[in-house]
Amino acid sequence: MANITINLPIMDAEHKIEIEVRVNGKAKKYHYRVELFDWEECEEVESKAVCLKNIIEEYDPRWKMIQINEATDKNISVMFREAN
Repeated sequence: MANITINLPIMDAEHKIEIEVRVNGKAKKYHYRVELFDWEECEEVESKAVCLKNIIEEYDPRWKMIQINEATDKNISVMFREAN
């Protein structure tokens, strides 16, 4: 799949993004979700990387992880796309 970049306003973590793309006049909708995960959830895991891997593996299988954004000391945001 080719990539395009769309700058989005700052949103609440649970908001969903819907994008409609037209290719040769045919519409295709994509649904995205950005989740914000607190590092406090990772206190019992040996590293943040292992914790994030566990979070992604346990995430709703209807959503596919497509991007991990820059982490802060308190949290990390992850973008998911709804599986077709």
